[in-house]
Amino acid sequence: MYLLDAQVGKEHIVKALLTNDEELNSFLFSLGCYEGQPITVIAKRRGGLTVSIKDGRYSIDNALAKAIII
Repeated sequence: MYLLDAQVGKEHIVKALLTNDEELNSFLFSLGCYEGQPITVIAKRRGGLTVSIKDGRYSIDNALAKAIII
């Protein structure tokens, strides 16, 4: 299931990152978003999601949310 389809307020585990862009992978890793890491969708908006990873909250767009498999 894509992160974009996740239920708000429920913790999920990142299973895979579907991106071939090394810079994007590095960015996600710097946020703490990698396989096996818990992630929670805080809010959904038209243009993207607000997620909680570790102790931080981040806004990500829909394209990036489709690259994260939970």
